[in-house]
Amino acid sequence: MSQVTQTEGSRRSPLPRAILGKTRGQSHGPVIRLMSPADLGQVLKPFVFLDLVETDTRNLPKFPRHPHSGIATVSIVTKGNMRFRDPNSGEGVIAYGGLEWMRAGGGIWHGDEASAGDSPSVQAFQLWIALPPELENGPSLSQFIEASFTPTVGPARVLVGEYGGATSPAQAPQGITCLLVTLAPGETWSFQPAPGQSIAFVSVAQGGLTAVGNIAAGELAVFEPGEAPIKIRAGPSGVVFVLGSAVPHPHDLVLGLYSVHTSAVALKAGEARIEALRPR
Repeated sequence: MSQVTQTEGSRRSPLPRAILGKTRGQSHGPVIRLMSPADLGQVLKPFVFLDLVETDTRNLPKFPRHPHSGIATVSIVTKGNMRFRDPNSGEGVIAYGGLEWMRAGGGIWHGDEASAGDSPSVQAFQLWIALPPELENGPSLSQFIEASFTPTVGPARVLVGEYGGATSPAQAPQGITCLLVTLAPGETWSFQPAPGQSIAFVSVAQGGLTAVGNIAAGELAVFEPGEAPIKIRAGPSGVVFVLGSAVPHPHDLVLGLYSVHTSAVALKAGEARIEALRPR
């Protein structure tokens, strides 16, 4: 919980949430790896992995079909658009405010459902979320959710979870919130986490912001644990950013090549399921 200071009379108000650290990650061509389960994922779990991708759509990286287990992924388009073709969600376009929610559960293969849209370039985040024990070896699920179906609360799109009385259609576990926020130059906004959601991060896609300290485009900032509001002011060019808030994940991160589980037993079950699905 954040520290508090004494104000008039007996009133107490929280100090601003401090930034514990920032990173620009590591670049791999058009992909910037901002967080992985072996580094900041240990601090921000259930958020365990974050990539920021920006590229000319003619050079969009080709991701071969690959497996996952034990996690969910959130793919968030922040600029441009992507087309999707999926047996569950049909066909459509994911642009700003849209997302793919994929719950790997006990095992899934994916990777060829999305392709370049009609924009000359695209920018997107991909976030991995560690699943709780009751879901990590459960059924898999894939949802492509177009922007018209994501609720808006002020400047925020509710991509995962609940915020401001609005609920995302993504079928995510309780205790997780993910917002896509755009602020005009100099605009201010305050995020109040839900009770128990003491983990928080911000990653800037475009522009810059101030939240106690400055956070620039391409950076991820980790906030101190607590439930005090996070107060943000956009920089002179405005800002587009993703904010994640969650109840802490109280389990270990047991890592496989494509999987994150809470125990060696759960990982073994997930990897066995992946192999059983391979021939399909």
